[in-house]
Amino acid sequence: MNKVHVKTGDTVVIISGKDKGKQGKVLEVSPKEGKVIVEGCNMVTKHVKPRQMGEVGGLVKAEAPLYASKVMLVCPKCGKATRLGHKILEDGSKVRVCKHEGCGETF
Repeated sequence: MNKVHVKTGDTVVIISGKDKGKQGKVLEVSPKEGKVIVEGCNMVTKHVKPRQMGEVGGLVKAEAPLYASKVMLVCPKCGKATRLGHKILEDGSKVRVCKHEGCGETF
C-alpha cells in the first residue's frame, strides 16, 4: 500500500494549482490513489438529478480530491508550511516532527 504524508484532521496548505496558498483541514485520505480531500479547496460543481419524488435536483458544490504531493502540512506551533521529520521516542513510539529550525513541534 502507498504511504501519504498527511492524515485525516491535519491542517494543510496547497502549494500548487488554482487554490495555491489556501489552508484547510484534511477531510479524507485515499492512499491507494495518493489523493486527499481538503475542506473548502478544489471546489467543483456537480449536476445532481432528483432520485425520489419531491426531491429537488440542481447544482451542488463539492470538494474534489487532489494529489497529496500538492499539499504541505502546517505546523501548529510556528504556523508555517513544513516538511515532516520522524523521531523515535524513548518508549519506542514514532512521532512526526516539524523540520523548521528551532521548532521541532510534534504532530
